[in-house]
Amino acid sequence: MKVTEIKSFPITDDDGRLYFIVKVETDSGIYGLGEVGIVRWGAAIGKAIDHLSQIVIGQDPFSTEKLWQHMFRGSFFPADKVYSCAISGIDIALWDIKSKALGMPLYKLLGGPVRDKVVCYPHTGGDNIAELLESCKHHIAEGWKFVRWHQPETGDSMRYVDNFNVLEPVDSVRIAEEQIGTIREEIGQDIQICFDVHTRLDTAHAITLCRAVEQFRPFFMEDPLRSENPASYRTLARHVALPIAAGEQWSSKWPFREVIEEELINYARIDLCIVGGLTEALKITHWAETHYIDIVPHNPLGPVSAAVCVALCMASTNVGVQEMPRRPGSYANELFPKQIEWEDGYAWCPDEPGMGVDFNEDLAESRIIDPTGWSPQLRRNDGAFTNW
Repeated sequence: MKVTEIKSFPITDDDGRLYFIVKVETDSGIYGLGEVGIVRWGAAIGKAIDHLSQIVIGQDPFSTEKLWQHMFRGSFFPADKVYSCAISGIDIALWDIKSKALGMPLYKLLGGPVRDKVVCYPHTGGDNIAELLESCKHHIAEGWKFVRWHQPETGDSMRYVDNFNVLEPVDSVRIAEEQIGTIREEIGQDIQICFDVHTRLDTAHAITLCRAVEQFRPFFMEDPLRSENPASYRTLARHVALPIAAGEQWSSKWPFREVIEEELINYARIDLCIVGGLTEALKITHWAETHYIDIVPHNPLGPVSAAVCVALCMASTNVGVQEMPRRPGSYANELFPKQIEWEDGYAWCPDEPGMGVDFNEDLAESRIIDPTGWSPQLRRNDGAFTNW
């Protein structure tokens, strides 16, 4: 069996959500699906996929390690985030092909299930504390065991105008403390709280926030610092006593090295669609296990990302929880007529060959978009740019 073609599909669904799907085809008729993690860089990533196709087309799809090494190192300069996203989409699709060719679910190819299902957390939110509480209670009523929201904006509304809003750190820390305290009081101790700082604070403000909310026992504080310098987690670790989750912006195993080896984080937020695919994510997962660090795969994307994340979690012993923004099967069903299963706060991949997700290519052709643009933008009260 040989790879014959690699196709890219930057698309949108009926609700305006963006996806970048990669389809790898073979001469046997078996195909695999992958997904790209930074959709708004899609024009550059699409070119990278075309470039990497020169390596992969004509090769055995079972040679995932060989192909990964060639794609990552083949231009002498190691792959950056653009190329790592491209590698991720291709690599995930190759694993999908392998499991289909062997007639088994992907999680069985990865070693078999160590759990029957994977507990997940949704995305909750609101324009004020009352709306946030309503969102949390709604998801809990549906069966979710976790709630999650992010560091609050401090403009007149948490909604963005012309893609802009304001985040003043001191004000945001105060609002976040009030939010976490109110939600904990209202939902009780049995529901877990995940709070995503989203790299929006500097070290001093992150320490202040973590100390203030320690009493409310969040499951973790996510991305409390910017990601460019993993060594900064040493400073944070000296001052806070809360579980820390980080890693979604890191695009290979190497940025994880310091925080794993020095045990500076408690949860590794591997993004399989950025980090280099399943081949790289497996290495980070097993490496983290030697330091008793659980994985919490980053999954803000679509059904393909959700499927490969859950497959990894089903086959890995060191799992904290799986990010699942919305219930599988509740969105984009025309584009993805087959999705993984979900019930009562847990997701699992079906016992059938592949990842358990399929794709309507004909419909996707009519939904292709220009995959460029910008994430929402934040600034401080003085007009200075700050991380979204």
